[in-house]
Amino acid sequence: MNDPIWSWILLCASAVAAGAVNAVAGGGTLLTFSSLLAVMSPVSANATSTFALFPGSLASGLGYRKELALCRPHLIRLLPPSLLGGLIGSLLVIHLPERVFNSAVPWLLVGASILLALQRPISRYLGAHPHATPTRRTVAIVVFFQLLVGIYGGYFGAGIGILMLSSLAFMGIPDIHQMNAVKSILAAGMNGVTLVIFLLSGVIVWKYALVMGLAGAVGGYAGARVARRIKPDYIRGFVILVGFAVAFYSWSAKK
Repeated sequence: MNDPIWSWILLCASAVAAGAVNAVAGGGTLLTFSSLLAVMSPVSANATSTFALFPGSLASGLGYRKELALCRPHLIRLLPPSLLGGLIGSLLVIHLPERVFNSAVPWLLVGASILLALQRPISRYLGAHPHATPTRRTVAIVVFFQLLVGIYGGYFGAGIGILMLSSLAFMGIPDIHQMNAVKSILAAGMNGVTLVIFLLSGVIVWKYALVMGLAGAVGGYAGARVARRIKPDYIRGFVILVGFAVAFYSWSAKK
């Protein structure tokens, strides 16, 4: 470890913060990815960031274990398209230029944030309510959307939590904490498939990945435990705020 101590502090702090943010809303990838760009190439930063946040997704799922027990049907429906999408997206990393998906990041985040902000009036208009069983059409749309999220998550992944929360709201899941529980496991599934591709490609920088993975797990578990004690409406507002903030960051980074 010949790197200056400040770089290790920055990387570990970004991993802890990213794990916590992902447990509550999503967008943590931009924290780890941005900090890793200071010490490595974009492709390696993307792969190393994915590894670093994988333990955090699992840890936040553990933090929401009570909620997960109530959400098994949703996991059964949405985990397969998440895994397939993650596989497709990670393979696209090898064959497509990074700018293709990066150019869509802010638009995806803004759209998802607006959708989440308007979820209640839209649900009333569509006749969807918390605790209500979603129609087959709604389930089919959400499953297809989850496949697209998986593809995007496998390619880059910043904000996949926000994208998933915007669609999970229409699945009859009663509160934001249960949605966060489902989101954490689905994100872990996507990242797990993506990691297999990155491992085979040899693009992960292990000296950073291992340390940041531990830090991300701490942040993910702590974030989930804290979020469960906060009023759901506050979490929803924070999710929307993070979505617009990450989108603004993405736009400003392109200038």
